[in-house]
Amino acid sequence: MQRRSLLKGAMAMPLAYSLPAIARQVRGHEVAKLEVFRLPVNRRGDWLVLRLHTSDGLVGHGDASHSGNDAATVAALKQLLSLLQGESIFEVERFRAAARKSPGSDSAAAVVAASALEHCLWDLAGQALGVPTHVLFGEALRPSVDLYANINRSADPRTPAGFAAMAEKAVTAGFSAIKLAPFDAMPANLDRRTAVQPLIDQGVACAAAVRQAIGPHHKLLIDAHSRFTRSEGEALAKRLAPLDLFWLEEVTPAEPIEDLVAINRSTVISTAGGESVRYVSGFYDYIRSGAVDIAMPDIKACGGLLELKKIAAIAEGAGMRVSPHGPASPVGGVAAAHVAATLPNFDILEHAFGEVPWRADLTVPPEPIQGGKLLLSTRSGLGISLNEGLLASRATAV
Repeated sequence: MQRRSLLKGAMAMPLAYSLPAIARQVRGHEVAKLEVFRLPVNRRGDWLVLRLHTSDGLVGHGDASHSGNDAATVAALKQLLSLLQGESIFEVERFRAAARKSPGSDSAAAVVAASALEHCLWDLAGQALGVPTHVLFGEALRPSVDLYANINRSADPRTPAGFAAMAEKAVTAGFSAIKLAPFDAMPANLDRRTAVQPLIDQGVACAAAVRQAIGPHHKLLIDAHSRFTRSEGEALAKRLAPLDLFWLEEVTPAEPIEDLVAINRSTVISTAGGESVRYVSGFYDYIRSGAVDIAMPDIKACGGLLELKKIAAIAEGAGMRVSPHGPASPVGGVAAAHVAATLPNFDILEHAFGEVPWRADLTVPPEPIQGGKLLLSTRSGLGISLNEGLLASRATAV
């Protein structure tokens, strides 16, 4: 049976059943080995990118960056590889279930590792069937996905002038939505005893400077990185309201969820969050409670591409938009875009703007961003490979 004919028949079935059906008829695509590369990026961390090889020469790609502990992530990747070696690349649900029962599966590193391996499986599945990965998630609804420029990792100095200058660069590059996290100087411990009002004032000044720099017709997004108590967050939302924000993100930690619900109900600003929430089970209460207006699952932290699709379906039922979180490597950005393009309730995808000048060249072809949009590939799988020359000069195999 030809690959496209097989896929056409399989896609008439629900997604959860289609890949196992394909796996029973397609042979020779078993997982063989894994490569992991670490690329130093900046003070905010490294990228960990994967290549998962099959016995017949296919190579899938994934992103395991930003778990907070690269060494633990690499260890988890090697442990989880044992669940995949010799197994069909199509057994995504089987791997998903087995990974969550493995030792240490509750750690952030283990979740990121399992998610990254799952990215690889979807890349491989698309390649094996000769179709772009987005076809396996129901076909793209749009040929490209809108991006917002997260300037938080590139703005230097982190002052009103520094943020404004980087925002202007992003607008010049074609982005119509800009995000910054101007309150990172505040202590993460909410039981603090130090005075934070000067830090809040400085953050508000940075946000105001960016609004002035980009003008009234571009979207302004503010990430508070969970640095506020409920009462502080409610007061912050009132101060930021005149800036006409597109959204206010992660004002308080995800737990207790009641604080987010209270802030969301108290403000006219759309709220967003969920970057650290795991799995469908975690997002179920998050969405049902009305903690935010826009859900932000991260394909590295929520469980992977299939998890993003499932979470988005719950959000769609609740009338909620989805904007995948992910200041990721180009591998992670492309992977997220393949699913985002299939979502009826998709809003906008994150892009870490200006981190390193060689960013786009990590992949072949280079990261396909034009006019603030990421263009979907028509090649099979994710449609990318890693640039061997750049790996040789900048990466370390781990």
